[in-house]
Amino acid sequence: MRDLTLLLDGGTFFEGARWHDGRWYASDFYADRVIAVTEDGVEETVLSIERPSGLGWLPDGSLLAVSMTGHKVWRRGGGGEPVLHADTAGFTRGEANDMLVDAAGRAYVTHYGFDLMAGEAPRPADLVRVDPDGTVSRAATGLHFPNAVMLSEDGRTLIVAETIAARLTAFDVADDGSLGPGRVWGQLAPTPPLTTLDEVIGAVRFAPDGCTLDAEGCIWAADSLHKRCARIGPGGEILEEIAVPDDDLVFYGAMLGGEDGRTLLTCLAPDWRQARPEGERASALYTARVDVPHAGLP
Repeated sequence: MRDLTLLLDGGTFFEGARWHDGRWYASDFYADRVIAVTEDGVEETVLSIERPSGLGWLPDGSLLAVSMTGHKVWRRGGGGEPVLHADTAGFTRGEANDMLVDAAGRAYVTHYGFDLMAGEAPRPADLVRVDPDGTVSRAATGLHFPNAVMLSEDGRTLIVAETIAARLTAFDVADDGSLGPGRVWGQLAPTPPLTTLDEVIGAVRFAPDGCTLDAEGCIWAADSLHKRCARIGPGGEILEEIAVPDDDLVFYGAMLGGEDGRTLLTCLAPDWRQARPEGERASALYTARVDVPHAGLP
């Protein structure tokens, strides 16, 4: 078992962790802020928007952030103010979620596909593409709660975590950013049928949430229903697991970074299914040292 070290606590719900230009970034979404954190835990609020989640950077270095409830992608302006980059409301249902921004500035945005917090029955969702000029289109369809999005080092394979399908799905990427047919990159457990929300969640045996690629082609994935973070090989074999440092917390995100790429940052928070005190600040960021460095995007 690897040792987890507390980097930062006091968050409302940390998600969307990234490493960029020598600092960690994360969304603290109930606090409506995006933060940057140094490797010794000094934090700074860098953007304030409604319920942020997925993060990425345009080729010019501008930060992009998804607004989950606002169904928008915002860009951080030169003075730190939010500037509308794209409106995804016609394409994202339930809540917008994670995001990958590629080297050309194309953003791939996921969404729940149904109203999770209202207990609506799950249904398939799309992967949404936002071009650099803000044009929104559908990149892929038929995904079961698409979540984290990753891109291989050569930019040719895009991988999406389907949380309630217990799988990671890969797509070939064309030069124009369009995607080929999906294929299973890793089946982590059987995919349950889309029935009621309670039945689906009860049947999911591995729920990949925030994920990150490493240089051996493996993926670290937060399992947001079973209190573990796991390293997964192509095909879906679980190679290693890290348990939560506190049984009141759940892993929601995982990202490799640090100066040598061998620091695994994890986002933890209380279980979203349990009622919590309003304004509670129980979310935390923990790090662990791993053997294989980061690769690809984000």
